[in-house]
Amino acid sequence: MCGSRSTITENPPSSSHCLSMATLSFNSTRIKSPSLQSHKPFSKSHFSTKPNNVPFLFPSKTHPQLHRFKPNSISESSVSVPEEAFDDAEEDDPTSELSYLDSETDPSSVTEWELDFCSRPILDIRGKKIWELVVCDSSLSLQYTKYFPNNVINSVTLKDAMETISEDLGVPLPEKVRFFRSQMQTIITKSCKELGIKPVPSKRCLSLLLWLEERYETIYMRHPGFQKGSKPLLALDNPFPMELPENLFGEKWAFVQLPFSAIREEISSLDERFVFGAGLDLDLLGIEVDDNTLIPGLAVASSRAKPLAAWMNGLEVCSVEADTSRSCLILSVGISTRYVYATYKKTPTSTSEAEAWEAAKKACGGLHFLAIQEDLDSDDCVGFWLLLDLPPPPL
Repeated sequence: MCGSRSTITENPPSSSHCLSMATLSFNSTRIKSPSLQSHKPFSKSHFSTKPNNVPFLFPSKTHPQLHRFKPNSISESSVSVPEEAFDDAEEDDPTSELSYLDSETDPSSVTEWELDFCSRPILDIRGKKIWELVVCDSSLSLQYTKYFPNNVINSVTLKDAMETISEDLGVPLPEKVRFFRSQMQTIITKSCKELGIKPVPSKRCLSLLLWLEERYETIYMRHPGFQKGSKPLLALDNPFPMELPENLFGEKWAFVQLPFSAIREEISSLDERFVFGAGLDLDLLGIEVDDNTLIPGLAVASSRAKPLAAWMNGLEVCSVEADTSRSCLILSVGISTRYVYATYKKTPTSTSEAEAWEAAKKACGGLHFLAIQEDLDSDDCVGFWLLLDLPPPPL
């Protein structure tokens, strides 16, 4: 996979090398103009505060070294969305609806949808909030939007709309539908099951989340019924973290860094090497990072790494967060499930290192990763997830 790493048995380690600046901006060239259409610790044993200098898993002959994290190597964040990214969309009619399938896309290849069905900060002529269905696939080859009055919001309406998408665009109904609002889980789940679709509650709807953010700026704010300052009707949950299930326990962990060039290699080889995990469409997300930039990550070692990675693979892993107030790491999965993934002894040094790791994520636009290996001397990785910590959409 990618070089060698160092691990610890408790404390976040330190590292050398500077983190280059990264930019994150939604690649809006794939957005089409609308056409009018009617608390247990991670290890069961108490961690020590002194890191163990043990080589991490990857063969150094073929991949760059994954360095220990260095708290003082963080560049100031330069995450930005260029204004010109939205220039073309500024002329779109904000009251229009969109039904689009890329002509070069094989309809049968679109097997997973990302879906949001929620109110918008827009009032209709009755003074009631308009609802909208937004559907896409991860590559934005499929894009669909439709407005609804608030008195028809139910599973039947959603089911009929999904069938309409399939019929109008000539695509089969998807195998899976991902969605990120827990409040809509009942309606979405019922609609999907009636159509034989697997509903997947997950914040890994990154194309959808970024598209919604883009639509807020280019569509909703320009709609004649837009209500500035309107609070989201269905705010996203951020619950108190729970105790980690025993089957997800690891044995050792470390804050680490990996060059962006090696990240791309690792993601491209996931399928070839039958490794558990998931990547991201970095081109679509508009992530521009120099190949030498060190991306922050969390490395986990376990003697039962394959079962651990298999369990993790079914969880829709979203992000890892260093919570310095609780001296622990938080693993976010699904829509709103948060686990205490690991703990460490709170000291000025450990707090500083955890804060620096979070700052590194911010400098990379929220980009980070989770890697699982069999043992500290292993030459292979059995699980690798590229993660993006995004703020919730403004609606």
